Amino acid sequence: MTNTPSSPETQQEAMKIAKATQRQGQSKEETKLIAQGIEKGIALYKKQQKAKARERDKDKKKQQRQKNITASQAAHNVTEVPEAESTSSSNHLPWILLLLSWIGFVGYVFMTKA
Repeated sequence: MTNTPSSPETQQEAMKIAKATQRQGQSKEETKLIAQGIEKGIALYKKQQKAKARERDKDKKKQQRQKNITASQAAHNVTEVPEAESTSSSNHLPWILLLLSWIGFVGYVFMTKA
C-alpha cells in the first residue's frame, strides 16, 4: 500500500475511534499506533469503494453503449423494411397507370366510332 497522507478528517475520525476503544492503562503511543492502523483501514476502505464505483461506472457505460448499438440496429432494420415495400409497390404503379391509360384510350376510340 502507498503511504499517502490521509485527510485531516480521516485522521480525526481514526483518533476518535482509537480513543473510544482505549483500554485502561494504555499509553498515548499505543493509542496513536491504533489510530494509525484505523486510518490505514479507512484509507483502504475508501480505495476499495472508489474501485467499485469505477467498475459500476464502466459497467453502466458499457450497458448504455450496448443499448445504443441495439437501438441503432433496430432503427436501421425498421427503416430498411418500408423502403423495400415502397420500392416494390412503386415498381408496379407505372405499369398499372400505363395499362389504365391504354384501356381508357381504347374505350374512347370505340365510344367515338359508335
